[in-house]
Amino acid sequence: MTLRLTNTAKTFPDGTRALLSTDLTVDKGEIVSLLGPSGCGKTTLLRIIAGLETPDPGSDIWFDDDNVTALPVERRKVGMVFQSYALFPNMSVRANIGYGLKMQKLPKDKIDARLNEVMDMCQLQEYSARAITALSGGQRQRVALARAIAPRPRLLLLDEPLSALDAALREALRDELAILLREFQITAIFVTHDQDEAMAIADRVAVMSGGRVAQSGTPEELYRNPKSTFVAGFVGNAMHLDGKIKGKTLTLNGGKLRLSTDGSDQNIYVRAEDVQIDAKGPLTGQVETVTFLGSHYRVGIKGIMPSVLTSIYSGYNAPKVGETVKVMIEPNALILLPNQASGA
Repeated sequence: MTLRLTNTAKTFPDGTRALLSTDLTVDKGEIVSLLGPSGCGKTTLLRIIAGLETPDPGSDIWFDDDNVTALPVERRKVGMVFQSYALFPNMSVRANIGYGLKMQKLPKDKIDARLNEVMDMCQLQEYSARAITALSGGQRQRVALARAIAPRPRLLLLDEPLSALDAALREALRDELAILLREFQITAIFVTHDQDEAMAIADRVAVMSGGRVAQSGTPEELYRNPKSTFVAGFVGNAMHLDGKIKGKTLTLNGGKLRLSTDGSDQNIYVRAEDVQIDAKGPLTGQVETVTFLGSHYRVGIKGIMPSVLTSIYSGYNAPKVGETVKVMIEPNALILLPNQASGA
């Protein structure tokens, strides 16, 4: 199904405006992430879609051609995966997954057929009789997803589905989750504050700030073409180059940088992978930190601007702390944004 929200907002009784007027469309079969820091409104928006929160008057929520704004949660046919998974500890894996089907009072043969189909897709057949308490975090995550999918919901909502897992398992399971969601071919929305998770799983990301969607687009669009300083800093951790701009020249503490266009009245950002340590570079700084991260080094350089400039160094023999280095940044690697596009 296609989801469409128009003029959707939420004001709590104490006057807090948790969600400003928001328009959002999610196409059939599309996976969309609501990404943003704590308190930006993403969970409120998810709860409104689910029917767990009542939006302000004038809001409209459409599932295909059905206006479900006033429809209670139990009639929206929405599947939900919570951060805690909310599984029944007194039931087996199979009983947990089949709970929604049982509530639909389907014939036993249809329940069994659907259970087998979903458990095969989620690779859970061998755990069928196992207690939930005997499962690992990753296995529980798959059970929660299978339970939400089994009743064939119109829409799947996931609230921080991987945040309860440790870092190594979370990274492994985000790819698995992306594969499963596409296999199910279901429209899905998931909330996260983790930009890597959003970019790895979603077809499209809606970056939220201050109760509104600051920008929506594919992961690559957001990364390559942020429309505000907030999105530039939040997606990919772009660094603000703080210096004096005159025409096509940016003057920093450590030298001058050429721009591709007139930079007047612009905020200028750069990502760490575009900051190259190069003997021919026009900028001069001193290495303050060197962190080995396996595939690369993260090098912090002081003296080029008031804050530390970070460079990704992929070769061997990284520069040493205290060493003076030259830095090169290609003009077309810079992100130029109007000063008024503050984002949040």
